Amino acid sequence: MASEFAASVDYGLRLSKRIYYGKGTTAPPAPEMSRSPEAYLPTAPMVYAVVPDPTAVDNPDVPSYQPYVHGRCDPPALIPLHMHSISAEVDCYLDTAFVSIAGVWRVHCIMARRRCDCRVAIPMGEQGLLLGVEVNLAGRSYNSELINAEDMKETLEITKAKDGQFLKFQTFTFRVPQVDGGSTISVKASWSQKLSYSNSEFLLTVPFSFPGYVNPIVKNISRKQLIRLNVDTGTGMEVLCRTTSHPMKELRREVGKLAFSSEVEVSTWSSVDLKISYSVSSSDIFGDILLQSPPLHDFDQSELLCFYLYPGNNQSRKVFRKEVVYVMDISGSMQDDLLVNTKDALMESLWMLNPEDSFNIIAFNHEARLFSLSMEKATKKVLCNAHEWISNTFVGDGGTDILPPLEQVQVYPVIITDGTVENEREICNTVKRYLSSGPSVPPRFFTFGIESVAVRMKSFFAACSSVVVADIGLDVFETLDSLELFPSQIPDLLPGRPLIVSGRYSGDFPESVKVSGTLADGSVFTEHLKVKWAKDVALDRVLARRQIDVLTAEAWLQESQQLGEKVARMSVRYGVPSEYTCMILLETVSGKVAAEQKVYEKMSSKKPVEWKGQQAMVFGSLGKGFGNLKATTKNIKPGTEESKPSDAASILVNAASSCCARLMDRFCCMCFIRTCSFLNDQCTQAFTQLCTALACFECINCCFEVCECCSCLQ
Repeated sequence: MASEFAASVDYGLRLSKRIYYGKGTTAPPAPEMSRSPEAYLPTAPMVYAVVPDPTAVDNPDVPSYQPYVHGRCDPPALIPLHMHSISAEVDCYLDTAFVSIAGVWRVHCIMARRRCDCRVAIPMGEQGLLLGVEVNLAGRSYNSELINAEDMKETLEITKAKDGQFLKFQTFTFRVPQVDGGSTISVKASWSQKLSYSNSEFLLTVPFSFPGYVNPIVKNISRKQLIRLNVDTGTGMEVLCRTTSHPMKELRREVGKLAFSSEVEVSTWSSVDLKISYSVSSSDIFGDILLQSPPLHDFDQSELLCFYLYPGNNQSRKVFRKEVVYVMDISGSMQDDLLVNTKDALMESLWMLNPEDSFNIIAFNHEARLFSLSMEKATKKVLCNAHEWISNTFVGDGGTDILPPLEQVQVYPVIITDGTVENEREICNTVKRYLSSGPSVPPRFFTFGIESVAVRMKSFFAACSSVVVADIGLDVFETLDSLELFPSQIPDLLPGRPLIVSGRYSGDFPESVKVSGTLADGSVFTEHLKVKWAKDVALDRVLARRQIDVLTAEAWLQESQQLGEKVARMSVRYGVPSEYTCMILLETVSGKVAAEQKVYEKMSSKKPVEWKGQQAMVFGSLGKGFGNLKATTKNIKPGTEESKPSDAASILVNAASSCCARLMDRFCCMCFIRTCSFLNDQCTQAFTQLCTALACFECINCCFEVCECCSCLQ
C-alpha cells in the first residue's frame, strides 16, 4: 500500500511538470531520480489530486496548449496540492497531547471545468488516534461522526472498499470526491498522541515537515504559519521548557502550566517536525491523585479518578535483576524485512542486559525451538552464542502456534508476533490460570507492534532497564463504596515512562492516599499522595482512551456483548474511536451543488451511503482490530493484501501507465506520424500495428489537436 502510494506521488510530480505558471514564474524543481520511495510518503498533513486521466492536468488560471496526451493512469497518479495556509494547536495533559491541524490547499493542477477526487493524508505522532475530521469546499462540507458499528453493520458489508484507510503505521488517508479544478479545499484534522518521556523530560513530536513542492509558485500569496501550544502537567511543580523546533513566544507561565504561540509570515512552509521538550523538575519519585466530576449527560455518573507516579531522575537507584524470555515468531509471514528487523532488535536488546541478568529465547512457528534448556546468564560468551543461534534458527517458514512456547515460560516474557491465532482466548486463559496458581514473582508480559518492532523494542528496553517500583498498591478501599481501576492490576513504575492509572469511584475520597510497592533492594516503598480536584485538566479526554482499551480487551476475552455495548457508548460519548464504533464523514451540500451531485451519482458506479438522511463516506474502524486469522493462516505479511493474478490486459495497462506513457510524453502525435512517413514500409507497418495494439488496451490515446510545431497542418 505505502509503496504504491509513493509510486503514484512520484508519477504525479512528473506529470505536474507540464503545468505552465505564466511569465516570470519558475516551476518547482524536478524530483530527484535517486530518491527512495519512502521520500514521497507524507511527513505532515497533505492533500493530493487523484489523476486517473492525465489530460486533465493543467493550470486552471493560465491554460496552456498541451502538445501530447497520456494514457490512463492505473493506479491513478497523485499530485501534491499547493498549500496556502497551515495552523497547529496542541494541548498537552499529563502524558497525552491533543493535536488539531488545519490547512488550506488549492487544486492548482487540474484545468478549469474539470474535476478530480482528492486524497487527504494525515500522519500522526506516537500512538496517534484520529479523533475527527472537517472538510470544507465550495458548496459542500464534511464532518466526521462516530457511530455504533452495529448500526452500520449491513452498510459496512456492502461498502467493502471504504473511503478511508491506513496508508502505513500511524498515517491515515481518505477521499474527498469531485473537487473542481482551481478551487480550494480546507481540511481540519484532530488526533491524540503520546508524549515521549526520558530523564524527567517530556518530548512532543508532531508531523509538521512539508516538502518543498507544496509551496505555491505564485509569489504574491500571503503564507501565515500559526502554532499554539498549551501544557498542563496536572502537578503543582514548576515546568521548564527545554527545547523548541520553531521560534515560540511565551504567553503564560503558571505552576504546572505553560503556553506558547508562533504566528509568522514565511517564504516556505516548515520543513521540520514540530518538537518541544519540557521537564517537571524532581530528582525522586513523586505523584498525585486527581479527581473530577463526570461530564453532564455521561451515562456513567461515578466520579473520575487519575493516579499518577513520576519516576524522577535518580541515577543511583539499585537495579532489579531481570529474567527475560524472548518468544519470537518465525512463521512464514515473518520473512524478509520483518524477520531482519526482529533479529536486529532482539540482538540489540540482548546486549542491553547486564551480566547478572538471565535470559532465554524461544523461536516458534508450528513448533517451538529453545536456545537453551535453562535460563542463561547474559555474559559476553553466551550472547555471542545467542547471536549465532539466532542467525541459524530465524528463517521464516511454517505456521503460527503460540501456545506451546508460552506454556514453557515462567518468568518475564517478551512476545513478538505479526499474526493472530485461532486459540487466542485459550492462550490468555492458560496464562490467567498460571497467574492464579500464585507464583512468588508474577511475570510481566510485553507485546510489540511488528511494524515498528525495532524502534519500540529499543525504547522499551531503555525504559525498563531498571524497574523503579514493583507490586504497587493503593490503600484507599476502606472509605469508598466502589472503585474500578483501568487496568485493574497496577503496572510497575519504570524509569522511562510515568505511571498513569485511570479509574471510576463512588463514595467519599480521603484527602491523602497511601501508595506502597517494592524497591530493587527488597525494601518497601511508601508514599502519601495528595488528592486534588482537577479543574483545568481535560481529565475525561485523557482517561477515556485508557478505559476504552482495557474494557475492549475484557469484552473480547469474555466474549461479552454487554461490555462491547458499553465500550461503544463510551466511544461515542467521548469521541474516542474503538473497535465497536466506526467513523463516517457526513456530507452537507447547497442547492446548486446538490443538483450536480445527483448527476454525478447517476454516472458513478459506486452506490452512495446514507446515514439518517445524509450522504456519508465510511471510514470504518480506526483501531488495530482483533487480528486477521485468514491472513495469518496463509502467511500473508501485515499491511499487505493477498495478490491477485493479473491477466494480459491489466499487465499492459499497468505497463503503459509507467513505461509507455512516459515514452509518449516526449512526442507530439502529429510529429510522430510525420516521422513515420520517412521510414520504409516494413518499419511503418510495424509501428502501426504496435500503436493499434496499445490503443486497444487504452495504453495510449491519439490527439487530433494541432500543436505549435504542427501549425502548418492543413
